[in-house]
Amino acid sequence: MRSAKLYRYELPMDSGVILREQRLTVREGFIIELSDGERIGRGEVAPLPGFSVETLEEAYSQLVEQLALWSQGIELDHEPLYPSVGFGLSMAQLELDAILPEPGSFQAAPLCSGDPDELLPKLEAMSGAKVAKIKVGLYEPIRDGMLVSLFLESIPDLTLRLDANRAWTSEKAQQFAKKVAPSLRQRIDFIEEPCQSPGDSFSFAINTGIAIAWDETLQHAVRKEDFKLQDFNGAKAIIIKPTLIGSVERCAELIATAKALGIKAVISSSIESSLGLTQLARLSAWQLTQEVPGLDTIGLFAQQLEVPWPGCELPLVALNQQSLIWQS
Repeated sequence: MRSAKLYRYELPMDSGVILREQRLTVREGFIIELSDGERIGRGEVAPLPGFSVETLEEAYSQLVEQLALWSQGIELDHEPLYPSVGFGLSMAQLELDAILPEPGSFQAAPLCSGDPDELLPKLEAMSGAKVAKIKVGLYEPIRDGMLVSLFLESIPDLTLRLDANRAWTSEKAQQFAKKVAPSLRQRIDFIEEPCQSPGDSFSFAINTGIAIAWDETLQHAVRKEDFKLQDFNGAKAIIIKPTLIGSVERCAELIATAKALGIKAVISSSIESSLGLTQLARLSAWQLTQEVPGLDTIGLFAQQLEVPWPGCELPLVALNQQSLIWQS
């Protein structure tokens, strides 16, 4: 006997979270709970303000429609749905069917800022490659270049992933590169979208030898009917944010294509709750066994939801304390 519940959650954020120049004080989203006999599967649907194509209200309307169909025994087609809806429903179905493995890649690349000494304990706790992430583009590119050099020089076995969010012009990107010695550049795993124009990002990679990754460019392109990953040359990696990309099936196809093309794929967070984040860690362990995912976002929250992130000491709130807004 099938039944479904839909919860709406609101979790307070750390006061310093800024998205597209707007402060995010509360993270809002939905948790799907599918039941079939004794089996239960959950999924998170949380459009990210300023990044998702759909609003929370649009996602809700589509969710209620799809959950009503599912409760009637109709199998859902996740592909035409909003990305966050397709992802949450497909994840809940995978969990319900016991297809999503339990082990997770909880060794996320830690997000670091100004002091290499603060990063060392996190790196020492990591097994395997020492990988960390730095947000660049928030300050002057010369400062960013000096900071990246400081980390690489201070920690000889460190590899850095950088995220610029298209912050730089071509000229500013070059200013950044000049402050990173050529001997250090190979230890930059990649920089996500350094320039406002994808063409300028591609030129930056050729001119500097610093590898790039497609993030926003991939998210925009994957929604088009004629999308082919083969057309996106010049990048060492693609950043897969399932909340912005779509269903687990679509993400798995992207990963398989990337592997065939010799492109690194990294599963990354769109600031999901701890429940959704742990599922992303499980997805990464399943699909990208050897890859360190980009899931170090639990520290942006003031609370966890239902499922704790390993080692996180933030208070945990139960799902049944959130608003049950629909059920069948």
